[in-house]
Amino acid sequence: MSPLRALARVNVAAIERNVARLRGELRGGSELCAVVKADGYGHGAPAAARAALAGGATWLAVATADEATQLRAAGVDGPLLVLGALSPEELDAALRAPADVVAWREAFVEAVAARGGGRVHVKLDTGMGRLGTRDPDEATGVAQAAATAPTIELAGAMTHFATADERGDDFFGEQLARFAAWALPLRERHPGLILHAANSAALLRDADSHFDLVRAGVAIYGLDPFQEDAVARDLEPALELASYVAAIKPCAAGESAGYGRRFVAEADTVIATVPIGYGDGVSRALTNNAELLVGGRRFALVGTVSMDNVALDLGAGGGGVRHGDEALLIAEGLSAEEMAQRLGTINYEVTCALTARVPREHHRDGAPL
Repeated sequence: MSPLRALARVNVAAIERNVARLRGELRGGSELCAVVKADGYGHGAPAAARAALAGGATWLAVATADEATQLRAAGVDGPLLVLGALSPEELDAALRAPADVVAWREAFVEAVAARGGGRVHVKLDTGMGRLGTRDPDEATGVAQAAATAPTIELAGAMTHFATADERGDDFFGEQLARFAAWALPLRERHPGLILHAANSAALLRDADSHFDLVRAGVAIYGLDPFQEDAVARDLEPALELASYVAAIKPCAAGESAGYGRRFVAEADTVIATVPIGYGDGVSRALTNNAELLVGGRRFALVGTVSMDNVALDLGAGGGGVRHGDEALLIAEGLSAEEMAQRLGTINYEVTCALTARVPREHHRDGAPL
């Protein structure tokens, strides 16, 4: 039985093994940067970061200065890169962390220098169309500005793929070629420059994208970057989402469960109430569109997902379910990929959606930390 109304159990040993498995794919001496932004994709950033480092990651990456600050406050050491855009106040915090930062304008390099300096990675936008400059000449100018500033270290050159998880598309190859054409000559002029482009999908898709460092996010948590089957890729899902059966009651034909009477029993059945809902990050779009595991059996989620509760149809005989039985929403045999497919989204969003009121319980293959 889950001891709490909602609980995310996270196996840090699985994260360690996933990192080790991914490192085994790397070519040419490339190293692994574990992306632990968004609270470790919902898994808990400090614990995920420590597990990734234990599994052989040599870098960590986050999206925000606050995330960098929180990691440092938790005692997490090692090279750390803030991937996102930074306001002047956030830049101060990132440099204090300390963390490397990403630049694509000379004015930003000047801002770093004005704060006493730091380590900078220059970003070329090869086709994602978000952060970074699309102009290779401008990117080279930014790199030169960083390299010549006495208080700044030009640490890296980077890009980000838009379609790495869409195997067979041509755009991935176009982006890779654009990056290589800019970054390889840049590294010749600046020996020791770290080149990085690959995310989890690119890591598994094409070794030519590995360069010096890969930024693996979703795969280190045992989630499939291609949205299919993580286990088939020898990845081990690290997160299990649990609740419990809080109430069981008969439901006669014609009676309903949930807001709006979105479920009306066609025949006599038994309804179980499980105290978890969209306030915990279980999407309302799963209304009449999900299954939970209780006692190893799947039962349909029926009626509207509310803020704090969902209902299960146990069938006329009650399915052998008892009050207090554990109910699993994500577990072995009930993957985040399946939930994502039901929602028409991606597994990233499923785990990142878990709210702060869901405790994260970290363990090592079942042993408490």
